[in-house]
Amino acid sequence: MEKKLEQKLVEFKEYIKTMEITKQAIDLIYWDKLVCMPKKAVEGRAEVIGLLSEQLFNQQTSKEMREFLDFFKENSDGLSQVDKAMIKRLDKEYNETKKIPVERYKEFVILTSKSEAAWEEAKDKNDFNIFKPYLSKVVNFQKEFVGYWGYKDHKYNTLLDKYEEGITVEVLDKVFGDLRDALVVLLNKIKNSKITINSDLLNSSYDKERQKELSLYALKLIGFDMEAGRLDESTHPFTTNFTNKDVRLTTHYYEHDLLSALFSTIHEGGHGIYEQNISDDLQNTWLSTGASMGIHESQSRFYENIIGRSEEFLRYLYPKFKELFKNFDKIDFNEFYKVVNKVEPSLIRTEADELTYSLHVIIRYEIEKALFNDEITVEELPEVWKKKYKEYLGVEPDTDSLGVLQDMHWSDGSFGYFPSYALGNLYGAQIFNTMKKDIPDVHELIAKGDIISITKWLKDNVHKYGSLYSPKELILKVTGEELNSQYFIDYLEEKYSKLYSI
Repeated sequence: MEKKLEQKLVEFKEYIKTMEITKQAIDLIYWDKLVCMPKKAVEGRAEVIGLLSEQLFNQQTSKEMREFLDFFKENSDGLSQVDKAMIKRLDKEYNETKKIPVERYKEFVILTSKSEAAWEEAKDKNDFNIFKPYLSKVVNFQKEFVGYWGYKDHKYNTLLDKYEEGITVEVLDKVFGDLRDALVVLLNKIKNSKITINSDLLNSSYDKERQKELSLYALKLIGFDMEAGRLDESTHPFTTNFTNKDVRLTTHYYEHDLLSALFSTIHEGGHGIYEQNISDDLQNTWLSTGASMGIHESQSRFYENIIGRSEEFLRYLYPKFKELFKNFDKIDFNEFYKVVNKVEPSLIRTEADELTYSLHVIIRYEIEKALFNDEITVEELPEVWKKKYKEYLGVEPDTDSLGVLQDMHWSDGSFGYFPSYALGNLYGAQIFNTMKKDIPDVHELIAKGDIISITKWLKDNVHKYGSLYSPKELILKVTGEELNSQYFIDYLEEKYSKLYSI
């Protein structure tokens, strides 16, 4: 039996390899669509993505796949931990995917490819009506899929589980409620502080090529391997990977906003480092990706904020700013540090300060939850969005581009994704708390620019495991306890109490 089991595993991993190659082809075409593709190629490219997605769908739900899964379930005693996790994940995906008619899935994939292009045009022209018919169809498809998959208590729970296994509305309402209340208290203290921060000192024109040089310098510093990746530009920054040896990042440069591209790049670099550091042993197992989107965001937001916006890191990076941009000769570092960490309620999630960012996510969570509970319609989204921003942040967008059109996530049907960003903040702070116990001089390392030592710790404790563990299992393994929002709250209170003398 052992010999037969070994042979079956070899055959199964070869089968999975064909699935991963198909997925890599889809991801490469998707990357090209967002980075290089001419606008007039949208229709044809959508057909190509649709055809390949149908092929992957068929591979995931084939008779051969079912036979492999049944065999290993009946002969599980001789399987390794990796093998068991691989079987568990593929069995879950098989059962979910099999419930969707293949022709509906293909139609959905083609729709989302066109929807993404419509979103980009709508944002560029500041017109929600261009995107609305596509979004309505995407939402209807997602509701149809939830009908196939089934749900417990809330329809939205099924969508949340796609990105964060085990997370439910009940959990998020409690966790986000505690987080929201703590943020509001801290925000009010800052509003009443006598400290004022003048961000006008960064008003200038910043050459795109010099911004790119700064971004590449920062990526190297934090440990992103450019021989196993690259950095390009797209409308909305994102990361995609084909293997741990080919990870693509994008950012977006603005002539009059130096910080946007830098921190977007560091953020995406965190995603990229995670993917690059996944163990080679997990290739061809369907486990060679992050544990969840929340864990993935814990890495991107850790590098962007806990490291990237820290006084130590910025002080180390400051000579590079002065080398590349002449106006920094007149800027005092202490004032620059304050500007980078200034708290100011704003309209754009990706440009939000570290403290108010989670409120942007909570707004989206509440809107998505209401949309799938049929409490609001797609037609009402722009107005609901404005009301939520007024209520939570005291600001209100006067254009669709600054409001409901600012994120691309809904265009590809990624409902349930947004909560991952706030969960990432919580996971990241909790992991950092454990790291400081293992590396007591972590702040001194950052001050010396030795981020590689920190990246190595993350590789050994988080990255290398890919999706071998569920997010709940991984956070427990790394920190010794389940998700705890208090570490992030404490981190913010310590940082901003010093910054604003409160």
